[in-house]
Amino acid sequence: MKQRFFILLTAILVLAFKPVFSQEIPAGKTEVIILHLNDMHAKTEGFARLKYLADSLRHTHPNVVIFSAGDNFTGNPYVDMVSDKGYPMIELMNQVGFTLSCLGNHEFDLGQDFLEKRIEQARFPFICANINTGTSSLKQLQPYFIVKAGSLEIPVLGLIEINFKGIPDTHPSKVNSITFKDPFKTAGEYVDLKKTYGSLIALSHLGEESDVKLAEEYPQFDVIIGGHSHSILRKPISQNGVMIVQAGSYQRFVGKLTLVFKGNQIVEKSDTLIALESLKSGNPEIQSLAKSYENNPEFEKVAGIAGCTISGKQNLGALVTDALAWAAKTDFAFQNKGAIRIQSLPEGDIKVKQLYSLDPFFDEVVVYKMSAKEISSLILNSYKRDKDIDLLPSGMTYTIIQGENRKPAEVKLLNNSGKPLDQYKTYTVALNSYISAAYTFDHKDPGKTVELTTEDCLIRYLAYKHKVNYKDMDRAKLK
Repeated sequence: MKQRFFILLTAILVLAFKPVFSQEIPAGKTEVIILHLNDMHAKTEGFARLKYLADSLRHTHPNVVIFSAGDNFTGNPYVDMVSDKGYPMIELMNQVGFTLSCLGNHEFDLGQDFLEKRIEQARFPFICANINTGTSSLKQLQPYFIVKAGSLEIPVLGLIEINFKGIPDTHPSKVNSITFKDPFKTAGEYVDLKKTYGSLIALSHLGEESDVKLAEEYPQFDVIIGGHSHSILRKPISQNGVMIVQAGSYQRFVGKLTLVFKGNQIVEKSDTLIALESLKSGNPEIQSLAKSYENNPEFEKVAGIAGCTISGKQNLGALVTDALAWAAKTDFAFQNKGAIRIQSLPEGDIKVKQLYSLDPFFDEVVVYKMSAKEISSLILNSYKRDKDIDLLPSGMTYTIIQGENRKPAEVKLLNNSGKPLDQYKTYTVALNSYISAAYTFDHKDPGKTVELTTEDCLIRYLAYKHKVNYKDMDRAKLK
């Protein structure tokens, strides 16, 4: 009876994994499997399982490649805060056997010199068609790369998003001397690759909505492998005959894109998301290498204690901005939601490594003297970006009253005593240097950079407070 049960169980497991590991391809056709990740943000925990998956597939499939759709860096202190910034990530990607990566906006967080070193060390190319590196420290990148699978040659075009200021979403100082072209116009310059090679793939760090727009404009793309928006596309989007795929973020999933060619044209395409944690085996050498980068005692030091679990952008933002205002000795402070990169700090000891993960950007603190009207312009302009709360405050609360019938939005500012801000008073306001450089707002005072980073402020503030409690801190509201 037991033997029969185990035979049945084995059969079920084989059938369960058959779509992932095995597929019969008719004679005269060629199968290519592209394992794709995006927005890994320096996470390293999944590499051992990814290597195991790739090696397992290669036992039965001759053409297996691995792509990254950008944002390989920023988010893990063991990668971002070492003296040779970003090196652990590139070394692990090399050992796993990545084939290709496009640039993401957070690649520039390293600074141009470090990024150039990482690109040179990579045993795979970085591609980007809509960048001109000019006189910067970066060498000009290839716009596309030809992936070879037997006799097949498959062109893959790299694209990066740009914001309303014409640069990717990074600190403007990180892209000095670099110019970026419109990704949609640029894509149009390369769609004739489809005529030459029979197929065309975009490796895109544009975001899901922009990928849909790209597919609408250019049906020449067979597939768009996306990033930037952290979208978990369990079912691929089909737009204008173009398949759009994306695999979430932080190595939680890897996409398995299967392309079947007849001649040099794609005749079948499918995509499956695989949760890396569902793979119970991992490559031991890669696991050991990843662990070796975590052996830094400085990151294990206790910075303070969380009296309760601090979760959500509002509560974490309150901790960060209180630290900024306290350390910079200002009336108010603001932090943008995008700079908060974790979901929560658990109750108990707060280690230094957790603070570096909370805000991994090492932005300097800039102090302004501002009127209530200028503060209002800062908040309202940030709201206009996505019609949502963006800036999280300290020293005040605010409510944005959304305009109806095409009326502009308004903001109501209250100090911690619940009283409106004095319209005739000048206040001191601490911002991180990204907000200072990338946001549009009214200010007569040019601002003064103080010798503090947001991480410095957090470490000093927790050393002073020792124990903190942040719960239900709804300091910014929409009405």
